[in-house]
Amino acid sequence: MKVLIVDDEKRLADAVAQNLRRQNFDTDVAYDGEEGLYNALTGIYDAILLDIMMPKKDGLTVLAELRGEGVQTPVILLTALGEVEDRVRGLDGGADDYLPKPFRTEELIARIKAVTRRRGAFRQDGVMVFGDIELNPLSLVLTRNGNSFTLTQKESRLLEYLIDNKDIRLSSDAIIEKVWGYDSEAEDGNVQAYMSFLRKKLAALGSDVRIGNVRGSGYMLEYEGKG
Repeated sequence: MKVLIVDDEKRLADAVAQNLRRQNFDTDVAYDGEEGLYNALTGIYDAILLDIMMPKKDGLTVLAELRGEGVQTPVILLTALGEVEDRVRGLDGGADDYLPKPFRTEELIARIKAVTRRRGAFRQDGVMVFGDIELNPLSLVLTRNGNSFTLTQKESRLLEYLIDNKDIRLSSDAIIEKVWGYDSEAEDGNVQAYMSFLRKKLAALGSDVRIGNVRGSGYMLEYEGKG
């Protein structure tokens, strides 16, 4: 799961990012609203943690511009205890949740899982399901019928993206932007390599899930099982 933190309190933002990375979240940080908006507009994130009081652009302005551009990434506002009015404005403006500072990492993770769970592939326990496989994006474990592999972060992120878009054929460019990042130097060969890694692990598990590929068109998950 890829998360963007936008907060001008550098020490806090870095500490939160470090804690999330320990829990296998792929995390980026922006220290002002302008940089945060620039990053968030890429649409590559699964959730955005957005402080309200920031230089250059405040969080509510960033939120309004994101929603105005049609970016529907779930947003959790990070607020001071007394910012009740701002919380209401934020929720009315399209925020999905808010979390008063200070907060515990465990609560933050629970909130992130809650706002991203609306994507239909998630079960209540945060596990993603497609065909005969289950993927836990936090533990990076891919399971089928009690057998499992622990994936690398990149493999897990790639499979998560494929499951999220199970009815869409994804181009290599879209995959690179979402999985590697918009400023990455990754190329089509990197995508091909990681698709190969995933295919081998699916085959080793005996899964009926396949990664379909049409040259020049893209990749899409397919399930060849019965029912």
